[in-house]
Amino acid sequence: MHEYDFIVVGSGAAGLTAALRAAKHGKVAVVTKKSAEDSNSAWAQGGVACVQSEEDSIDQHVQDTLIAGAGLCKEDVVRTIASEGPARMAELIALGVQFDRREVNGTLEFDLTREGGHTRRRVLHHHDATGKEISDKLVAAAKAEPNITLLENHYAIDLITTAKLGFVSEDRVIGVYVLNETSGDVVAMRSDRIILATGGCGRVYQYTTNPRVATGDGVAIAWRAGAQVANMEFIQFHPTCLYHPQKRSFLITEAMRGEGAVLVGKDGKEFMHRYDPRGSLAPRDIVARAIDHEIKRTGGPCVYLDITSKPADFIIAHFPNIHKACLDVGIDITKEPIPVVPAAHYQCGGVRTDVNGATSLRGLCAVGEVGCTGLHGANRLASNSLLECFVLGHRAVDFLLHKLPMGREELQEYEIPAWQSGDAQSIDELVVIYHNWDEIRRLMWDYVSIVRTSKRLQRAAARLRNLKREVQEFYWHYRVTAEVLELRNLVECASLIVDCAVRRHESRGLHYTLDYPNVDATKPPQDTVLRRY
Repeated sequence: MHEYDFIVVGSGAAGLTAALRAAKHGKVAVVTKKSAEDSNSAWAQGGVACVQSEEDSIDQHVQDTLIAGAGLCKEDVVRTIASEGPARMAELIALGVQFDRREVNGTLEFDLTREGGHTRRRVLHHHDATGKEISDKLVAAAKAEPNITLLENHYAIDLITTAKLGFVSEDRVIGVYVLNETSGDVVAMRSDRIILATGGCGRVYQYTTNPRVATGDGVAIAWRAGAQVANMEFIQFHPTCLYHPQKRSFLITEAMRGEGAVLVGKDGKEFMHRYDPRGSLAPRDIVARAIDHEIKRTGGPCVYLDITSKPADFIIAHFPNIHKACLDVGIDITKEPIPVVPAAHYQCGGVRTDVNGATSLRGLCAVGEVGCTGLHGANRLASNSLLECFVLGHRAVDFLLHKLPMGREELQEYEIPAWQSGDAQSIDELVVIYHNWDEIRRLMWDYVSIVRTSKRLQRAAARLRNLKREVQEFYWHYRVTAEVLELRNLVECASLIVDCAVRRHESRGLHYTLDYPNVDATKPPQDTVLRRY
């Protein structure tokens, strides 16, 4: 039995922020299924939305967020996160994070950029690789912290709760079963302060900007444990993913449109003004639907993002990684437009939490993309995601310490059983797993992507019911591996997305259905809340 004061599942921005704060108070285990550097956070290009200029204000940031969220943001949560952002940015800078600066009248100031939906320049960035810069500094700090045990290549399987042990007076988390991918052993880890920071579920779709690790693990784990899940129908599709067979998951940051890039059709003409007066700077849901419509209208495979109106030196200085990546496949973005298509990018729903990341299960918090605080509503405002990671990672630890103070002995009352494999056999044919994985991703793209219909959703639900039975049978009959666990979590998340989408009889934010093309004005905006009974 491995015992810790805190267990953090995930090594992205939210997880490591929480781990570093928790380490000031006790022993922390960070469980991450690959290397510590493998996370959605490390792939983030654009930056962190945070008020840093006298020309901006918290009120304006809140308003921009509420408008993008299409009526489902919780204003108190939005204001708290926006207000606490500057202090969290100061902590990152103290860790060594280098945000770009520019000289103004002999003084160095942050080189703030602007993205879709923002009315002010407020996005802090490090060139076009902000996530990697932040991730590198957080990982280095975590590895240097003696109170943090970094368990790489360890996969969290399921939470251990009092309900699963047969207790009925109170349902709470008391540990987690974890697969050591190197040895194949499953170990029980004990803690009653557990923070899920596993990122999103982008890999549930055939086309995504997300890394291979984004398989919705935290949402599925929390759901199976009995935590509430909300608003999973709101999947944000990034409008501009590079359309090229050699780089299927390469994101073209929204900051490029903030610096003057425009979307054009195959005829070279702008088209976004026909869909929204803000043109190429409209929020992501509008831009993604517009691109989807243009592709279907023209029959072309993609549209194009054109920044050639800017000087070459400006483009290379601001977007060096994108410039290099495109050059690698024969596209010179200083001279020609970039072929782009939408791709699944971010889940705005997730495990339902409050502003502290606290879930409906005592002792369990969910922070970052895995959680649904009410910040994003029905559509995330660009670059608010990293901001939420730092604020919620900080608040979750403080909340757990307040509710479950250090030095208590009550956790020892519960005896946690060792993992039982029984008669499970080793997997002999991985082809079955890969086939089911591909089928899930294809059906989600075809039936549950940017534009939906009730008939498509019902078809997806019917097939997912069969797939869930197949995957569950596979899970019980074979020894657990990372491949089996990812498939199990993918089909769970796909089912939650469909179940939430079926329940929303309106088009709001990221959920657009041809059967209910308007917002339901007959009742106040409501979250779609699910709980497993």
